[in-house]
Amino acid sequence: MFSPLTDDRTPSSVVTGLVDDVLALAETWPAWDGTPRPSGDRVYTPHKAIRRVADHLVDHLAELEATLAGVDPLPDHWHASAVTTAADLAEFTAEDLAEARSRLTRLAEIWRLRLDSLTDDELDKSTGGWSPRELAFHVAESVYYAEVVGNLAPRTPA
Repeated sequence: MFSPLTDDRTPSSVVTGLVDDVLALAETWPAWDGTPRPSGDRVYTPHKAIRRVADHLVDHLAELEATLAGVDPLPDHWHASAVTTAADLAEFTAEDLAEARSRLTRLAEIWRLRLDSLTDDELDKSTGGWSPRELAFHVAESVYYAEVVGNLAPRTPA
């Protein structure tokens, strides 16, 4: 298992930055034309991108909390991005954006509070899996899902 690359940013700012970046792109998604965006053998839509980011935040938060409590994390049973549901193909509306904003902002806040409560030693302690710092940097990689959908704001002529 590879270890995520880390740097000198605070882990909580990496997670909150992820959410800021995803929501900045999502602001443009009510303009989505309904065409899934391909990436390799998978496709992404606004709803799927939000679902995958939220699932990633939840999954690794559960892993973080279990590890800090000294118990084995529950096994991961997500289908990840291999599955595109009917709900993923639905229109992405302003109401969906508001729901995504609330959901992702709250998840980022939970991550921020937890990570900021840890000392540097605790952030770097690993008990066989990734350290809390590495988990934060790994979670931030889920910006990928939103980047595949991209910025859908209408282009203005230069």
